Amino acid sequence: MTPEEIKEEDTYKENTSETQETDYTDADTDTGAETETLSRSGYKIPTGSDAIHHLSGMYQNWFLDYASYVILERAVPHINDGLKPVQRRILHSMKRLDDGRYNKVANIIGHTMQFHPHGDASIGDALVQLGQKDLLVDCQGNWGNVLTGDGAAAPRYIEARLSKFALDTVFNPKTTIWKSSYDGRNKEPVCLPVKFPLLLAQGVEGIAVGLSSKILPHNFNELIDASIAYLKNEDFVLYPDFQTGGYIDVSRYNDGERGGVVKIRAKISKLDNKTLVVSEIPHGRTTTTLIDSILKANDKGKIKIRKIDDNTAKDVEILIHLAPGVSSDKTIDALYAFSDCEISLSPNCCVIDNNKPYFLKVSDVLRHSTDQTLHLLRTELEIQKAEQEETLFYASLERIFIEERIYKDKEFENAKNMDKAEAHIRLRLQPFEPQLLRAITHDDILRLMEIKMGRILKFNADKNDEIIAQLKRDIKQTEHYLAHIIEYTIDWFSTLKEKYGAAFPRRTEIRNFDTIVAAKVVEANEKLYINREEGFIGYGLKKDENVECVGNCSDIDDVIVFFKDGKYKVVKISEKMFVGKNVIYLNVFKRNDNRTIYNVIYRDGKVGANYIKRFAVTGITRDREYDLTQGKPGSRVLYFSANPNGEAEMVKVILKLRPRQKTYVFEKDFSEILIKGRASRGNILTKSEIHKISLKQKGSSTLGGRMVWFDRDVSRLNYDGRGEELGEFQSDDRILVILRNGDFYTTNFDVTNHYEDDLMVIERFDERKTWTAVLYDAEQKYPYMKRFPLEAGSKKQNFMGENSDNVLYLLTDEFYPRIEVVFGGKDSFREPLVLDAEQFIGVKSFKAKGKRVTTYEITTVNELEPVRFPPKDVEPEQSQTVEYEEKEETEVQMDLFENEL
Repeated sequence: MTPEEIKEEDTYKENTSETQETDYTDADTDTGAETETLSRSGYKIPTGSDAIHHLSGMYQNWFLDYASYVILERAVPHINDGLKPVQRRILHSMKRLDDGRYNKVANIIGHTMQFHPHGDASIGDALVQLGQKDLLVDCQGNWGNVLTGDGAAAPRYIEARLSKFALDTVFNPKTTIWKSSYDGRNKEPVCLPVKFPLLLAQGVEGIAVGLSSKILPHNFNELIDASIAYLKNEDFVLYPDFQTGGYIDVSRYNDGERGGVVKIRAKISKLDNKTLVVSEIPHGRTTTTLIDSILKANDKGKIKIRKIDDNTAKDVEILIHLAPGVSSDKTIDALYAFSDCEISLSPNCCVIDNNKPYFLKVSDVLRHSTDQTLHLLRTELEIQKAEQEETLFYASLERIFIEERIYKDKEFENAKNMDKAEAHIRLRLQPFEPQLLRAITHDDILRLMEIKMGRILKFNADKNDEIIAQLKRDIKQTEHYLAHIIEYTIDWFSTLKEKYGAAFPRRTEIRNFDTIVAAKVVEANEKLYINREEGFIGYGLKKDENVECVGNCSDIDDVIVFFKDGKYKVVKISEKMFVGKNVIYLNVFKRNDNRTIYNVIYRDGKVGANYIKRFAVTGITRDREYDLTQGKPGSRVLYFSANPNGEAEMVKVILKLRPRQKTYVFEKDFSEILIKGRASRGNILTKSEIHKISLKQKGSSTLGGRMVWFDRDVSRLNYDGRGEELGEFQSDDRILVILRNGDFYTTNFDVTNHYEDDLMVIERFDERKTWTAVLYDAEQKYPYMKRFPLEAGSKKQNFMGENSDNVLYLLTDEFYPRIEVVFGGKDSFREPLVLDAEQFIGVKSFKAKGKRVTTYEITTVNELEPVRFPPKDVEPEQSQTVEYEEKEETEVQMDLFENEL
């Protein structure tokens, strides 16, 4: 429950406890009289010396009454105005107090208690929540901070008034349905006539008895656009938007219906390789709770951080300082996996309609709200038309009364009583009644008789005609609006967007999140040990043998263990656990890993044939025992190797000496064996008894290259075909990354890599490729051109020089680039200069300064279509010497360039 709902519940229980005390009547045992009292639900309470209280009946009826009360009157909003009762009563009270100036919140709370019988604390909390949403309430003073979780100041220190938006869209006493307050002394609205999808704009969260409501807030402008689209019979889609910003994955939002899920992430960026910055936080979290979750993950060893600085003021700024030797890219994923930097919310759109709770979709709520707005606008126009017609009717009646000088008639002046005077006036007006909009009533005649003589003397027929003509035009305009009510409603929404929309930009960025596998990003801060004699493994066996091939592992990893008899299983890593003796191999198990290939030679039974096989273990049940042999007793593994990229080695097999045996030694290449399933028998290697098997030569991968794609939406690599195709990568291939500031570096093609947002180039690294750059040298104050190859290395290097004020005009990897230089400023009269870069400058190191292009002022540098290309059958490093035939245009431009110099 929200804080105000909890406080309301305490007050309600106090009130109901008093009611229950009066309902129960003690029996008078002396006289034998029995008193029977009827509860509010109709349950009869038995009395008497031998009476039995049936608690099941009391629970069934009274609890149902209580549950209905909580659902309808406290926790769940109404679909018409999107407000809970306490919010509706606060706004109604603020409207009654409204005079354009700020009111003390303490005064608003006290005034609201006329309508809300649940105490001042719940009213104050609800008012603060309304004010922090920054839509209906104009706040002044310290109202707390939704980012840090700081509370508001005491009600006597802060002030509030209704916002202009609230005054425009929420109130209209002429279209409001009223009811008596809880004590009957005042009137309060059943629902406020809100002409806007307020429920979806603010969002709501409430827990009732047996059900709950959780509607996420949406963007102001998108709600208006969706309402207009609905009125135009067009499709629309709505997604949440939060004050705290961040990222949101709406792939499973399910239109806000019960059962949907959204994932929300904090916005994390790299200040440098050792510092991360959290600039936006997930909805429903504060900087305090977020930092606590990060520290908890650090204490559990999931991540490694040195310290956290919270510099949040107006905007969120949490600095996370990493421990030495920790990857910032991996830590970002670990923060999403193990802290509140990523959370999941399950919307549950429950609203009250016709005194019943309903579970709807967000689109259904918007359609209802738009229809409600159209209905209210139509009602307002009908009321306005009726008022205009009434004004027109009386203006016409007054004119007839004065112009016909009915007040001068002797019968009127000499009338003995009001009835005769009224009868005379009605008789005189009867000929004009067909000209009027409606029949003349008794009240109309009384109103004419109350006209003062001064008004009659000042009556101006021409002015009256202008008023009547204007009223007729206004009525015609109103009738036009009523006849085109949909267009009128669209104009209403468009006006709201134009007037208030600029203050509500979308703050939460919509993205598709990659699923983060916790085992891949958790900080590997443990080492795996084995006690072969006793058959124990774990990261707590510090005095035993360290498993070198495993390296570091984490406490959530799984371990695959192979035994000499061919059995193997996957177990959860722990501090110390028994797995069995005769272990030949163990390592961290990666589920669905089809690149790790196991090469095995085993003996089938005690005296059976020897088999050779290659297989992968992609997914098996934890703690269940499997067998890589055929399961015969006495089977034994003779040779075993694990190859992370499908390598196939060559082995030397020595057989035991036997009479009449011709071959005792032979070699076998595992690349000749097909990779099959883990349950396959394999191929017969030899039927002779093997003495020894040794490694002859290491081999290369038999799985071939791996296709890699880059998804710019998430700035990550993947193997699933999302984004730009980077090509097929072999095991030693590298990724080249070039940033817009001139930095470049190379990485492997692991999918856990994170890349910067200001990427200019990302591709497979080719050391033979020549790059051409045109840049502005800030020291020389002239543009320079340089051609160079890039070097591989994980450390960032820069081809633009050490001066940070240097500006890159153009970068291209075209083999024969043509560059156009456009002059500007005082040299704008000059014709553009076209250069053949390959002829203008030779290939040098990326650290070279380059060659000056011109001394004139330039505005832009453009790349033109090349006019010559390297032959397809010539390697790039050889094509520099191939003869070609230059075109006349190139020769002319080079001559122009020499003349300029």
